[in-house]
Amino acid sequence: MAASSISPRRLANKAGRAAARELGPQAPADARRRSVLDAARTAFFELGMDKTSMREIAQRAGYTVGALYSYFASKEEVYGALLAESLERLNDSVERAAAGRRSEAERVQRAATAFFDFYRENPRDLDLGFYLFQGMKPRGLTPQLNEQLNARLRAALQPTQDALQALGLPSKLALAEVTALFAHTVGLLVLSHTGRIRMFKQGSRELFDAYLGQLLSRATGGQEA
Repeated sequence: MAASSISPRRLANKAGRAAARELGPQAPADARRRSVLDAARTAFFELGMDKTSMREIAQRAGYTVGALYSYFASKEEVYGALLAESLERLNDSVERAAAGRRSEAERVQRAATAFFDFYRENPRDLDLGFYLFQGMKPRGLTPQLNEQLNARLRAALQPTQDALQALGLPSKLALAEVTALFAHTVGLLVLSHTGRIRMFKQGSRELFDAYLGQLLSRATGGQEA
């Protein structure tokens, strides 16, 4: 096959496998683990959870299946590690955005927007976080792992809820507002990610900003945008 016909993703995969072989058994454990996770990510998105095997991941990473099992007990465990990593990046983005705010209203705006922007700018993380490539169901995850991952997703919304309560909303109402914001956000992201939003000739970010403005107006009694 001519080099010009190889896709950038395949070239990156080949480069990653070559680097793993060069590192060999002396490679740092975190580098080997990273190569496994990178290989698994592409396999899951290309093949889905059901058709991805540990052997497939091992081949893409440039390792033997036996070497793979020294890091992960199953493909579900690999998937859980990928999702946990994604959620950590989400939480970091939200925490950075909410830091140094001038008011609680600004904290709501910045934290909620950071959540939305993270998934808008990283659609693969949206797929990963909401199981969009395997039937919208966390198949294979143990109840304990699923609960832990849900807790990290919930933590990314906590700064917004805390700020709403600081603005004067009762805790029950603040939770209801955050739940509605989450549902609205995910709905817009899925519409945007799938291209269905073009049916309405609308932009996801503009619609999100309008909803967030309405939420802030309700929370502040119309005193702040």
